[in-house]
Amino acid sequence: MTRYHPLLVTLHWLLAAMIIGGLVMGSNVLAETPNDDPAKLVSLQMHMSLGIVILALMVIRLALRLLTTRPPHADIGNAMVNKLGQAAHWLFYAVVIAMCASGLAIANMAGLPGIVFGGSGAPLPADFSMYPPRAAHGVLATVLGVLILGHAGAGLWHQYVRKDGLLRRMWFGNRSE
Repeated sequence: MTRYHPLLVTLHWLLAAMIIGGLVMGSNVLAETPNDDPAKLVSLQMHMSLGIVILALMVIRLALRLLTTRPPHADIGNAMVNKLGQAAHWLFYAVVIAMCASGLAIANMAGLPGIVFGGSGAPLPADFSMYPPRAAHGVLATVLGVLILGHAGAGLWHQYVRKDGLLRRMWFGNRSE
């Protein structure tokens, strides 16, 4: 077998788009919109909903990853680099799940479910940085951004420098090709 399970492939690309969208929304839209702007509530609804869906899909993806057969690990002839690549993949799961958990913690501490989804009419907190998980959320966003860039860079390196066809493993097609 040379390809991942089609459900893993689907979740990989769907989660990639959703995670990048969530990072862009958090760093560009939410960070730049004042908390007293009514548009912030709509943005928070989208961001929080996206985060919850990402968490659910990531847990499903992790379960599928553990339960399905998969191609052998990539081998570039350097044991340390091979282990680093494997560790980076597991780090993705940990960072994304931690990012979602920190977002849920911020939401609960700030009373956001009632404000954003429940129509309580209460104002948003003046500053989310007063909640300790907010610092972790920001650091995790940076770590996740670096992981994404490294992951994409490694994929392109495999495709265009090594020309080993590694990207086919995470694309659609016959699993035995």
